[in-house]
Amino acid sequence: MYLCSWRLLTSCQICSAGEHLEKIIPLIVQYCNVEDDELREYCFQAFESFVRRCPKEIDPHIPGVMRLCLKYITFDPNYNYDNEEEEEEEMMETENGEDEEQESDDEYSDDDDISWKVRRSAAKCLEAIVSSRHDLLPDFYKTLSPVLISRFKEREENVKADIFSAYISLLKQTLPIQSWLHASDASGKDDVPLTMLRNQVPNIVKALHKQLKEKSIKSRQGCFSLLTELANVLPGCLADHIPALVPGIVFSLADKSSSSNMRIDALSFLHVLLCNHQPEVFHPHIKSLLPPVVTCIGDPFYKITSEALLVTQQLVKVIRPLDKSCTFDAKPYVKDLFLGTLKRLKAADIDQEVKERAISSMGQIIYNLGDHLSTDLQPTLKIFLERLKNEITRLTTVKALTSIASSPLKIDLRPILGEGFPILASFLRKNQRALKLSTLTALDILVKNYSDSLKPAMIESVLTELPALITENDMHVSQVAIMFLTTLAKVYPSCISKISGSVLAEIFQLVHSPLLQGGALNAIIDFFQALVLTKTATMGYSELMKQLTAPIYSSGSAGASVTLHKQAYCSAAKCVAGLSSACPKEAPTTVNQFIQDVKNPKSSSAVKVLAFLSLAEMGRTTNLSAQRELKTVILEAFSSPSEEVKSAASYALGNISVGNLKEYLPFMLKEIGSQPKRQYLLLHSLKEVISSSPADGLKPYVEDIWALLFKHCECTEEGTRNVVAECLGKLTLVNPSELLPLLKKQLSSGSPHARSTVVTAVKFTIADQPQPIDALLKGCIGDFLKMLQDPDLNVRRVALAMFNSAAHNKPSLIRDLLNTVLPSLYNETKVRRELIREVEMGPFKHTVDDGLDVRKAAFECMYTLLESCLDRLDIYEYLNHVEDGLKDHYDIRMLTFIMLARLSTLCPNAVLQRLERLIEPLRATCSTKVKAGSVKQEFEKQDELKRSAMRAVAALLTIPEVEKSPAMAEFSSQIRSNPEMASLFESIQKDSASLPTTEAMDMS
Repeated sequence: MYLCSWRLLTSCQICSAGEHLEKIIPLIVQYCNVEDDELREYCFQAFESFVRRCPKEIDPHIPGVMRLCLKYITFDPNYNYDNEEEEEEEMMETENGEDEEQESDDEYSDDDDISWKVRRSAAKCLEAIVSSRHDLLPDFYKTLSPVLISRFKEREENVKADIFSAYISLLKQTLPIQSWLHASDASGKDDVPLTMLRNQVPNIVKALHKQLKEKSIKSRQGCFSLLTELANVLPGCLADHIPALVPGIVFSLADKSSSSNMRIDALSFLHVLLCNHQPEVFHPHIKSLLPPVVTCIGDPFYKITSEALLVTQQLVKVIRPLDKSCTFDAKPYVKDLFLGTLKRLKAADIDQEVKERAISSMGQIIYNLGDHLSTDLQPTLKIFLERLKNEITRLTTVKALTSIASSPLKIDLRPILGEGFPILASFLRKNQRALKLSTLTALDILVKNYSDSLKPAMIESVLTELPALITENDMHVSQVAIMFLTTLAKVYPSCISKISGSVLAEIFQLVHSPLLQGGALNAIIDFFQALVLTKTATMGYSELMKQLTAPIYSSGSAGASVTLHKQAYCSAAKCVAGLSSACPKEAPTTVNQFIQDVKNPKSSSAVKVLAFLSLAEMGRTTNLSAQRELKTVILEAFSSPSEEVKSAASYALGNISVGNLKEYLPFMLKEIGSQPKRQYLLLHSLKEVISSSPADGLKPYVEDIWALLFKHCECTEEGTRNVVAECLGKLTLVNPSELLPLLKKQLSSGSPHARSTVVTAVKFTIADQPQPIDALLKGCIGDFLKMLQDPDLNVRRVALAMFNSAAHNKPSLIRDLLNTVLPSLYNETKVRRELIREVEMGPFKHTVDDGLDVRKAAFECMYTLLESCLDRLDIYEYLNHVEDGLKDHYDIRMLTFIMLARLSTLCPNAVLQRLERLIEPLRATCSTKVKAGSVKQEFEKQDELKRSAMRAVAALLTIPEVEKSPAMAEFSSQIRSNPEMASLFESIQKDSASLPTTEAMDMS
């Protein structure tokens, strides 16, 4: 009867028993003490089911369940582990003897012993607890880890496999924590999981290293899987234990009875070990490691060969690291490595993966050991040339040649350059994006390191291919192509005259593209600077400046056909500043020209915007104080009818001030105080000064700036308050120990405007990189988060924005405060009827929800927490609010559909429990019909809502065992039977199926 009950309980797909666990758990605990191993097994299976499917209800019982698991994982009443070694010796003596007396069968035999089932179910239950409870990680390392390590000696293979699996699960849970812990949090704390794990590494190795030589292949594979995970979680942690591990690796590689998978696992572990540890720790063991690896390169099974070549590639870096001094003599090992790899490199009838890895491995051998290859080098390079001509292997070969060309050993590539260079040039015409990028990188290295060996004809063959690569359709390819052009301009200035036509035309077109920014823009600036220094007749400073600015000067004329995007002005201005810094003698004339352009009443707005932006970029790095009329010109522009001109003038004043704080900053502060009409523009200028100036330069002015900003933090204009807040936040970073307490003090201000400004200012002190303010901020961010309970709606909204910023950029600031902050956050997700009002617009009545922005901010915070603090959330409480959001306003439903799709991946079991309640709002959205006669936007809005809901449905259908839910089965049937819904679902599935394919194409 008991057995039937537990079987029924453990086979429940949705945990309907959850609400009765308070009564059920004590019963199961009681039955664990009954002397019946099969009953105990079902008890632990029930525990495992509850842990996986009813995590919230089982929570209070977890410590008790863990204690039982730890007790019964060691439950082996018929075996004495203390005498294990003596028994092993006896077995060694008697294993060849057939005439040993058998024990009496009347006594207890191993066939009757089913205690292993109890141990296995206890191990599986522990794995379920470990994989679902991030928050107990420190406790796991204190109590659970030592017991699991002590059980690595388990005699039953199946049980041992589950114990290894439980420990691997523990290691996997430890890995994500690294990204959340900053060094400042982790230092000196013994309870930090990584530190605790590091202290237990010697015990892990002690328990495993002997098993690496056991006959059991399953045990050895388990050991390697566990050690691989350990090396990934704690790189370098096995450095002191290499002598203990190497014999086991060699044994598995050389043992003829080892299966293919066994060898692959051993090679995979060796690869991880070589990657994650310093080369010196392996040097004493190279002599024993190398022969079996070389043997594996020659193995007939392609997967073993492939893995062995990967290990060889890493082994080469280890025996002769070129980035540091090394006393180890690699010479005795070169021949074996080279010949083993060469055999695979020459073979044509082998697996594609083996071909590619043989090329990569040989490339690494030549990079690190090329000077030891003597007469073998040139024939090997000829093979590379052949592989370059093969469509299947050309990409890998290009990458290998790039590596060889960058070797500090200065490998002689002259014999293959004559034939190879035109082949590389031809690759720039191919459609394969990855090939183009790798080829450009290879050509760049060859031009830098082998300029003496390249003939003009070779360079020209490449130059003709470049114009087609420089296009806004692929900014990254354009960037790499322009970087290559910069290298050519520096190494071969004479060839630059040949690029004046189409290549330059394409680059100028790119400068005026709205898509240009970041790396591609910097590459163009570097190219112009290199170009102007070549002093080529048709490409001097004045010619380049003319071509840069011509479209803008002509855009203001009556017959102009091109209207440039705002980004094009910024890009052109940065290029102008780059050229001026390369030719400092020409800069004053250019500055004068721009000032005249601004003063000229006939100049178009476009010309004035370019002039101010260029003055800004030049003034940031150059002192423009010699231009006496500059201040007047900028202030006059603040009265311009064009908003673009005013904004550009404000930007210019800020950046010119950065180049000369002493003269311009006091002037700016004075103007802010005396010119209320220009205040907004002047504050934007001040923001540029604070953002771009070094802290030391700003320190003398901090007090004056601070006082001035606080005068304006109660301004009724929200735009002005936001600029003031950004200035305050960025200024706080200059001297956090003094200024952060002053911000905190303002939280008690009677003005809601002042409080909102201060809270927004804190948002601007939080960055995703470590900063000196972090420790101070962690101590007081709780006070700022109390503003989530502020009576003013706007203060709560900006407090949510600040909370979201902290959760996204620096979760460690708020992780420990979530228990107190989450109730306030969840409170803001509720619809408040008192904030909904009706507005009459002519004959129509329009509903306005003043609380919508706050709710949106709250749901955005919830989504961010899902990514950064999942382990600190009560996922069932969280789902309650997601459920409410699914019935809310359009904007919030869109957000919660995305959250639901993410939850399906992160917490499938929790979602599965709530499926019935979650499906109803999805069904309602997908079934909604728009009223006839509605405007076009309403139809589009509803379509987008349906698509988003259907994406959530598609995500729910990926949850394991979801098909057993009656509600989901019914909804799926409804989708299939409704042509409109079926068509929508089909298109969603096609979209999601095409995503990986697209990525694969990009990577190819």
